[in-house]
Amino acid sequence: MSGSSLDGQVVVVTGAARGVGALLARKLAARGARLALVGLEPDEMKSVAGSLGTEAVTWTADVTDREAMARVAEEVSAHFGRVDTVVANAGVATGGPFLDSDPVAFDRVIQVNLLGSVSTARAFLPALMASRGYLLQIASLAAITPAPLMAAYCASKSGVEAFAHSLRAEVGHKGVRVGVAYLSWTDTDMVRGADEDEALRAMRGRLPWPANRTYPLDPAVERLVSGIVRRSPHVYAQWWLRGMQPIRGYLPSLLGGALARREMRRAEPALARGAGVRRGLVGRGGAADETARASSAHTT
Repeated sequence: MSGSSLDGQVVVVTGAARGVGALLARKLAARGARLALVGLEPDEMKSVAGSLGTEAVTWTADVTDREAMARVAEEVSAHFGRVDTVVANAGVATGGPFLDSDPVAFDRVIQVNLLGSVSTARAFLPALMASRGYLLQIASLAAITPAPLMAAYCASKSGVEAFAHSLRAEVGHKGVRVGVAYLSWTDTDMVRGADEDEALRAMRGRLPWPANRTYPLDPAVERLVSGIVRRSPHVYAQWWLRGMQPIRGYLPSLLGGALARREMRRAEPALARGAGVRRGLVGRGGAADETARASSAHTT
């Protein structure tokens, strides 16, 4: 590919119904890409596909279902004839104290964010090897910086970062490039849902600048698109995230020490007010995941 064009390139985006995935699909289509959209919300994905003005096909699948993802990969390859880029974007989140967390929701974050990314890579890597393509794994500031009240999300995003780095070293000689994308707090349903938790919202607001801001979605996704065009090993959706890399080794001690103890003491009244409240997956995407799982359990 040359310049800023993705003309004719086939790009798979998971978690494509809303937020980062939906806007990413629109921006990729504007660069000439053909899109395969994968997610749990068929109506929302069809709406996204219909708005693209380019060839776009949707597949309804749970990224944690290895067999379903293998079928999707086969069907995408059969339909388009090739796969050039895969963006492993599907993700969910939950927040709050670990011991108060809903174990099912906590485990689901690990399953979708980490094991779902593994299933996505397992399904599509053969096609990417054939095209000498590119896999972009969506990670997070949470992979760089540990944070209280976010144990599941931080663990899952640290996991996908390490998985992508390992995979890059393993498949690079076959012509496949692997990138990791980092996003700070970005204006999505997930972040707005997380902000409904009083303690988490207050603690986030006391983070040092620039980590205490919520950033607009459009410029963040534009940076992702630029990374895809360049097949970059690292993509930073906010400019300052690159500067976190050299100091990340110091962050667990810094944030897990006196600072964390002080902030957790300050959060105790809000945490007490929320005690006993079930903390499920946040945002409309989280609700869609829970609905899809409930429907699947009912039909089986």
